[in-house]
Amino acid sequence: MSTEWDRIQLAHGGGGTWMQQLIDTELRRLYPDPQQLLHDAACLDLPHGRLAFSTDGYVVHPLEFEGGDIGRLAVTGTANDLAMAGARPLHLSLGLILEEGFERERLRRIVTSIATTAHSCGVTIATGDTKVVERGKGDGVFITTSGIGLLESPRPIQPGAIEPGDQLLVSGDLGRHGLAILAARHGLQLEPPVASDCAPLWPEVESLLQRGVVPHCLRDLTRGGLASAVHELATARGVEMVIHEERLPVLEVVSRSCDLLGFEPLHLANEGRMVLVLSPDDLETALELLEPLGAAWIGSVQALPAETNGRVLLRTPFGSERRLLPLSGELLPRIC
Repeated sequence: MSTEWDRIQLAHGGGGTWMQQLIDTELRRLYPDPQQLLHDAACLDLPHGRLAFSTDGYVVHPLEFEGGDIGRLAVTGTANDLAMAGARPLHLSLGLILEEGFERERLRRIVTSIATTAHSCGVTIATGDTKVVERGKGDGVFITTSGIGLLESPRPIQPGAIEPGDQLLVSGDLGRHGLAILAARHGLQLEPPVASDCAPLWPEVESLLQRGVVPHCLRDLTRGGLASAVHELATARGVEMVIHEERLPVLEVVSRSCDLLGFEPLHLANEGRMVLVLSPDDLETALELLEPLGAAWIGSVQALPAETNGRVLLRTPFGSERRLLPLSGELLPRIC
């Protein structure tokens, strides 16, 4: 029989005994030393060097889906943001907003996922906070994470470093996370089932840096997919990016489902994929390292007249070209 103890109550966010019990029974195991005295701020013993810092919020619906859940998403999402700056993820903070009535068992699964994912990403949960809102005001769980990483790139990895002649790679197949969320949300029975690509990206970035390949720019493909990512980069740098349509890695089930539903795979979110902008001198080494993991060359960067905002062209297998534009709104809300 279900009892009040089996579900989150408003009292669990009140700062008293119930909140302390929630921390002790469900959350304390996230820390490297579960017996450590908890304080308002974490004092981190960091190696000397330059740091990267990032923060993000996660409101995905549904909370659990094929290939992941909100906990895995929160950890990998912030760790990947650090990796895109050439930083090794080290420490995360974790903010939980829980809704009154949320099942303790579901919370336990999400916390377990957070712990497992943090371990696989090589990060520690250094500090956190928990609040509870009234029933009907929070949709179960919202998560906010902040992350600190140690910059290991010898020079900045950023849009300003992009140059005409640079080559474009994607690290794997496109559109799976968005389609996985859509299927879970609406009960679509896809064959074969589509799992989210939610995964850490630092191992790929680290392998490049260890071989002396410093990308000019990296961007993880989240909301808006590849189309939004390359458009943001091209606009920021005032260059033209030419994408070869036949080189884009899209699973057959994703392509077929998008055709049926009227979606464009290049607009669907990913949570374990990135676009890499590289010097042509580094292309061969990058493909040697990443192609076995699913990476593909997709195009190149070209110059545009000064004062031009930048644009992205999609070159079809027939040799024609069309503008690849980002979405003007939200294709699928609540995907991350």
